[in-house]
Amino acid sequence: MTRFDRITAILIQLQSKKIVTAQEIADRFEISLRTVYRDIRSLEEAGVPIVSEAGVGYSMMEGYRLPPVVFSKEEALSFITAEKLMDRFSDYSINKDYQSALFKVKAVLRNSEKESIERVGGRITVLPNSYVPDVNSTPLGKIMAGIESRTALSIKYLANHSLELSSRIVEPVGVFHQGQHWHMIAYCRLRKDYRDFRLDRIQKIENKEEKIGKTHPELKHS
Repeated sequence: MTRFDRITAILIQLQSKKIVTAQEIADRFEISLRTVYRDIRSLEEAGVPIVSEAGVGYSMMEGYRLPPVVFSKEEALSFITAEKLMDRFSDYSINKDYQSALFKVKAVLRNSEKESIERVGGRITVLPNSYVPDVNSTPLGKIMAGIESRTALSIKYLANHSLELSSRIVEPVGVFHQGQHWHMIAYCRLRKDYRDFRLDRIQKIENKEEKIGKTHPELKHS
């Protein structure tokens, strides 16, 4: 990667998050912190409004946006692979949002890149697996919305050990996919502790529109 390509990629990275640390940039491009500082200074000298705060990181001035991004052919082809996986391993609402975002991405592609996607798209298939349940019926989208808005969720959950249906108020922390299922890590107000909830065992889910407070210990990451 040339220095020009790296600086352009850094600019895109700065727009991808509210705060980006120098260490994150250094790790991504495998460069020294001194090189990061030099690249940031080059962007500033070019007129890019970067706000830096010692000990915190870099952010872009509110309202600044890049013109439409130009993707490489390899990046464009990666979208179609991601599309196939999203269709198989995400629920209906998230897949619908992804499709909407993908249309916007395709809108800025060059004609040659669009042709590559169409040509390769019909040659990639994620075959169904009888051991992996259909995730389109899981409440993944509602859980992600709860995590983003920091609101509690009301669920009806079928316990694995007793097969009893119970009502829970949970505060979602995150989701992960392991083996054959999606899981939600959440603070359970009934058990007064963090629990692992398998999404296919959630029979009903509703947003409580109740902001999550700090009434329980922080989740410890190992």
